[in-house]
Amino acid sequence: MNESAAEAKADATAAGGRSAPAAAGLNDTRHVGMGGVAGRGWWRLRRMARTSTFRLAAVYLVVFALSVAAVLSYTYWQAQRLLQAQVEQTIAADVRGIAEQYAINGLSGVIAVIRARMKKGVPGGLYLLTTPEGKPLAGNLSRLPPEVKGIERSGWVQFEITDTTSPRLRKRHVLGYYIRLEDGFHLIIGRDIEHLFQFRRVIRNILLWTLGLTALLGIGGGLLLSRNFLRRIDGITATVRTIRGGRLGQRVPVEGSGDELDRLAESLNDMLEQIERLMQGMREVSSNIAHDLKTPLTRLKAQAENALRAGDETQRQEALASTIAQADELLKTFNSLLLIARAEAGQARAGFSEVDVAEVAREIAELYEPIVEDEGGRFTLDAPQQARLMGDRQLIAQALVNLLDNALKYGRSKERPLEITVSVRQTPDEHVELVVADNGPGVPEDMREKVKERFVRLDKARTAPGSGLGLSLVASIARLHNGTLVLEDNHPGLRAVLRLPAGRRNAEEGNKGRADFPDKMERA
Repeated sequence: MNESAAEAKADATAAGGRSAPAAAGLNDTRHVGMGGVAGRGWWRLRRMARTSTFRLAAVYLVVFALSVAAVLSYTYWQAQRLLQAQVEQTIAADVRGIAEQYAINGLSGVIAVIRARMKKGVPGGLYLLTTPEGKPLAGNLSRLPPEVKGIERSGWVQFEITDTTSPRLRKRHVLGYYIRLEDGFHLIIGRDIEHLFQFRRVIRNILLWTLGLTALLGIGGGLLLSRNFLRRIDGITATVRTIRGGRLGQRVPVEGSGDELDRLAESLNDMLEQIERLMQGMREVSSNIAHDLKTPLTRLKAQAENALRAGDETQRQEALASTIAQADELLKTFNSLLLIARAEAGQARAGFSEVDVAEVAREIAELYEPIVEDEGGRFTLDAPQQARLMGDRQLIAQALVNLLDNALKYGRSKERPLEITVSVRQTPDEHVELVVADNGPGVPEDMREKVKERFVRLDKARTAPGSGLGLSLVASIARLHNGTLVLEDNHPGLRAVLRLPAGRRNAEEGNKGRADFPDKMERA
């Protein structure tokens, strides 16, 4: 017993180092793996077959196949009619000629004509003249076909004959005209129409092959298109899942073909950029509020405590007045944040109407020109009679006010008097540019994009009052109007260009926005 077990173990080791159960298990695993691959392949095919691209390709395939079948069927029908009409005309002419001989010479004339035709070798000509009992008298047919039994005097008849010249004794089709002569004699004049049936078979084979190849190529093309469509959809889905996992910097791949999927990807990427910008703005706002508002709130608390401890009524009044002023600055900052948030969300588009930017510039210039001149500076306005666009008049005025406030705060220079220029112009590409320029120290080139973010202020500007939200609000208003804010060097000074489209697109997009933006906003 033990020796047999040892021998079996040795045989198994020599066969491959595995026992029979292990080998069987390996084979089972392999079969399961192959089945899994096949199952995944079948699942992919079913998935591709359920796509709208494959279904659309299948619809076009069916329409194309029906069109091909209809064209070939009509072609066959017309050609068959033409060929059969030619055969019938040939037989009819032959019948008339033999009938004339029968009228003149009787049966002998018919026999003579048939023999002459056979001797001449008429292509495809078939003749038979028999006695009333069916005994052949002349012709190249061996017997009367059974199809003539139902014909009383004359008529067309179609029957088959055996081709004795073919080694396989093929059946051939014949179209003939049967006539029952006087005294019961039978006459058949016909033509071999096998070529008509061959033509039918050729057309049928062409139709079947055409439909088969069309179906094969159509299904293959549909699966290929569906595979490409699914690949791109899977790419979009994978990007969405990655973004849902928290990686907001991911973007949908764009292949550059310009098709509808590329346009969808570009729209999604624009939306993702907007979402990322809003999320980044929220993070920056949270961080900046914690840093930039901590000091004013601490100061506000200290002043309130001083007011409580002050024994002198005058000191108490001064502390309360300072507390109210600090509270006003905080409210001003929060109002600016609220206005920026609503502008970023697009809520103000619902109130878009036609705005004359030149008129807005003239009205605000009347307010700021005396302020600049009182400080010994010079204010210049260059605006056309009118420059119209679709937008929010109050927000455009707010943007101009913020730009002028920045020019007043940071445009001063010890070397030269303050100069502020406001200009409005319409560009050839249907845009309106609102420009505010000063001759101050300007903004370094590497900081011109940075200063448009919330709570960002240059080091040299931190001593001046403000929250760092002015240019951020202007940039948000520009984006709301599908425009841009560009900061340029004025040589010397800063040149702020608010570029807004003058078309009606803003109004059309504004109708899609929400109407809950307030009509009146406090000035930031």
